[in-house]
Amino acid sequence: MSSPKTARRLTRILSMLPYVISHQGVNVDDLCDRFGYKRSELIADLNLVFLTGLPGYGPGDLIDATVEDDEVFVDTADYFSRPLRLTPAEALALLASGMALSSAGQAPPALERAIAKLTRVVAPEAEGGLVVDLREPPFVDLLRDAVTSATVVDIEYTALNSGRTTRRSVEPWSVFSANGNWYLSAFCRNVDAERVFRVDRIRAAETTDEPFTPPESPPPPEVRYTPGEEDVRATIRLGPAAHWVAEYYPVEVLDDDGLIRFSSSDPAVAARLLLRLGADAELVEGPEVAERLAEFRSRIQARYRTD
Repeated sequence: MSSPKTARRLTRILSMLPYVISHQGVNVDDLCDRFGYKRSELIADLNLVFLTGLPGYGPGDLIDATVEDDEVFVDTADYFSRPLRLTPAEALALLASGMALSSAGQAPPALERAIAKLTRVVAPEAEGGLVVDLREPPFVDLLRDAVTSATVVDIEYTALNSGRTTRRSVEPWSVFSANGNWYLSAFCRNVDAERVFRVDRIRAAETTDEPFTPPESPPPPEVRYTPGEEDVRATIRLGPAAHWVAEYYPVEVLDDDGLIRFSSSDPAVAARLLLRLGADAELVEGPEVAERLAEFRSRIQARYRTD
């Protein structure tokens, strides 16, 4: 259970962030006065926000908080630029956590209102059984029809790691659900290879009149990350407390003692993960990642030196 101190800190962070986002470049002293911060407390909270994001922890999934010449800037992650879509499991977990906090007498009025709204979605008939009615993301039906008719589809897709949006021409093989998300397995003509796309990262989709011949035995659909030729690779030794990384991320396991190879399009992805893991992980090889890791650590240390 969260302590009252932690709950107060979280409440202040959640109040401060929207203000900074709408007042980019706000002065540090003004921000401290408005939200009752000491300078050291503000820097500590900004450092915490700097390590906040969603699994994948790439440029499109993280919040970046910086202080330049006593001016505060917050760059919100790509995830927060579009409406939140919860999977049934995520909605239930969020509702359960909120109700647990509420029952402990630590819920502010805003949380009570959020619980009421979420309850109406997850369990609209409280007296009956639990009903989950969360919609599929856009384009699922369009992609299913394209699979059935073996028709080429043009899509605009935002990559998870790089955050870049590109237009692709794909031959759809299957549409499937895994880990609470919808995916498209397809042959991507842009890279001349099979790819798996997360449907909620497809920004636009349009069927063409061009037919294609699907493979007789397409590979079974599975969620995985396919390293590209330009990807940055890092060898990392995981401690016992960090072995979950090998199960959560699409990494190459090199031995049974926690040695993995982590690939991503941006060295910052692995560097941020190493920051989160702290003493539970060691960078064995990867000069680009080591450089970004040193840069991130210097930024954090510099913030404390300004106090």
